Amino acid sequence: MGGVYWLGKDPYDVSNFHLGITYAALVILFLSFHEFGHYFAAKYHKIDTTLPFYIPMPDMLNPFGTMGAVIRIRDPIKTKKALFDIGIAGPIAGFVVAVASIIYGLLTLPSIDYLYAIHPEYVSGGLPPVTGLTFSNTLIYSLLKFVLPLPQNAFIPPMNEIYHYPFLCAGWFGLFVTSLNLMPIGQLDGGHITYALLGNKHKIVTRIFFGVLVLMSVIGILNYAEIINYPDLGSPMWVIWVVLLFFVIKIDHPPIYDQGELGLGRKLLGVFAFIMFISSFTPAPIKDF
Repeated sequence: MGGVYWLGKDPYDVSNFHLGITYAALVILFLSFHEFGHYFAAKYHKIDTTLPFYIPMPDMLNPFGTMGAVIRIRDPIKTKKALFDIGIAGPIAGFVVAVASIIYGLLTLPSIDYLYAIHPEYVSGGLPPVTGLTFSNTLIYSLLKFVLPLPQNAFIPPMNEIYHYPFLCAGWFGLFVTSLNLMPIGQLDGGHITYALLGNKHKIVTRIFFGVLVLMSVIGILNYAEIINYPDLGSPMWVIWVVLLFFVIKIDHPPIYDQGELGLGRKLLGVFAFIMFISSFTPAPIKDF
């Protein structure tokens, strides 16, 4: 239903369901790689865990059609190496799928006629408008558009139209989810990685980033109230995350009593996790103006 919705069709008409299969398959593939990354890392360290639980969400509540997926780890994580491996395996696996989806989507971009078929009202204007529901650009998406050899006569859709392209939409969604998971706070994947790398010093990073989240929330609220106009610097959605992180997930990571060294290889992977986060994160993920 999410895939049908993003194509501008009626998601409640069963005859349209086949149109959403590509998007749905890509999103499930991304979620599966992310969660099975965690799963196999846990199994490698002999930690009991469940298979993934997938969480569907009606498009009236979430147009992406899902609230993601989750595994439940039944055993305590006793070593920093295990914590780091479990934390980073999911984002890396999911990031690979998301980037691959965007690469394929860009390499197979159709002409502008594809968009005209969805929005025939654009034909008279020549080009689509630059307003409306807009996915924010990211560093990795901008880089891929710049370096890839795009097809001749391909039309690169503006960010307020890429959700009509299943591979680009699912890839953007994957980057968005990856960036959320990699936030260096609490028991998010990024929190696991940061604690494993920095130990108790993780609290410095956590508090700084939580402050940034609060600031982006305030900017988002003020933008929504039309008191200021900085739509690229914040979003009201961060209010929900501030509340969840402070009251439910908690800001600080619980202690791991094994404080052994991670080694150079894992530290380099930690740097790669930071690169994934910076290249995928945006202060205002979805705008509507």
